[in-house]
Amino acid sequence: MADREFDIVVYGATGYTGRLVAEHFVREYGSRDDGPKWAMAGRSEDKLTAVRDEIGAPSTTPMIVADASDPASLEAMCNRTRVVLTTVGPYQLYGDELVAACVKTGTDYADLCGEPVWMRQKIDEHMEAAKASGARICFSSGFDSIPFDLGVLMAQKEAEKRFGSAAPRVKGRVRGMAGSASGGTVASLTETMKAVAKNPKLVPILTSSFGLTPGFEGPDQPNGMIPRYEESLGKWAAPFVMAPINTKNVHRTNFLLGHPWGTDFRYDEMVLTSPGDAGKAAAKAAADMMKNPFGAKPPKPGEGPTPEERENGFYDVLFVAEMPDGRTLHYGVKGKYDPGYGSTSRMLAETGMALLETDGEGGVGTPGYFLGEKLVERLRDHAELTFAVED
Repeated sequence: MADREFDIVVYGATGYTGRLVAEHFVREYGSRDDGPKWAMAGRSEDKLTAVRDEIGAPSTTPMIVADASDPASLEAMCNRTRVVLTTVGPYQLYGDELVAACVKTGTDYADLCGEPVWMRQKIDEHMEAAKASGARICFSSGFDSIPFDLGVLMAQKEAEKRFGSAAPRVKGRVRGMAGSASGGTVASLTETMKAVAKNPKLVPILTSSFGLTPGFEGPDQPNGMIPRYEESLGKWAAPFVMAPINTKNVHRTNFLLGHPWGTDFRYDEMVLTSPGDAGKAAAKAAADMMKNPFGAKPPKPGEGPTPEERENGFYDVLFVAEMPDGRTLHYGVKGKYDPGYGSTSRMLAETGMALLETDGEGGVGTPGYFLGEKLVERLRDHAELTFAVED
């Protein structure tokens, strides 16, 4: 692929999140001679031109017209680039042909997918073909699930250094977060539920923590849907809306790496509230909200927060690695900016950069499996995430 015209194509650059990904390349690499050769892609050249000018991209920034309903245009786009970054979702509606084109042409791919049923279908459909072509199909390269996938990976690396082996039990606990769910996330969940309603055989993929590890079913996992008091942390914990996709991706990373954390590895995610009765009440309220996590008026695809809201957003996640003898390790992952948009767009862009800088076997995998510490390094340097041991 070294002789391809572009390093990276941002597909969906006229959409809300795609525009933010393009802005990242302008802001972070626009004035650098060693920056990537990148292009903007979407359905309308006029809209691409308008966005290019609005974000301050050079007038020479290449534009590619490609449409999810036109497989030939997608294949032609893939043949011109080493990596495709796509924000065009829900992926179960608009992603099939692009994944197929990337697999066919040996083009690396990353998206923001949080749709486990569709992801499992693509794993089953394309895993062997992607290995053969060399294409790395990297799902869930945004807030779901990079901070969690890489957070567990880094916590386990530290456990191995400190204790001599990985921890069989890790807790992911969100200590704080400011930001809104994206319209794309809402639409993706809606389409996933429609797919399951049409085909009940898909329910196990949705409900099992091992829905993305075909052929492997690990031990029973902790129930993160019931509020509980975390004695060691001194706070109540409530269900976390992103846990169903994040836990699957964490287990897939362990699976693809050959189970370095053990075949008996147990992992869950929850949101910490506070101590005492107030914390208990907040945890119960959060659990009740899980029945309708996005509220009465959820955002629509293409909608998002103001620049000020994106700027003021943040997230703070603690990972607690527990050893059988009672020893523990705390590892923190923190991100600046709104998690669903401002930080997600940076994470997807840097996933693309990390794919450029690494080699590896093709397949359908996760950021933790394909990129690991290389991506952690890039996120620290270019996306304002921190990864650090806390004790």
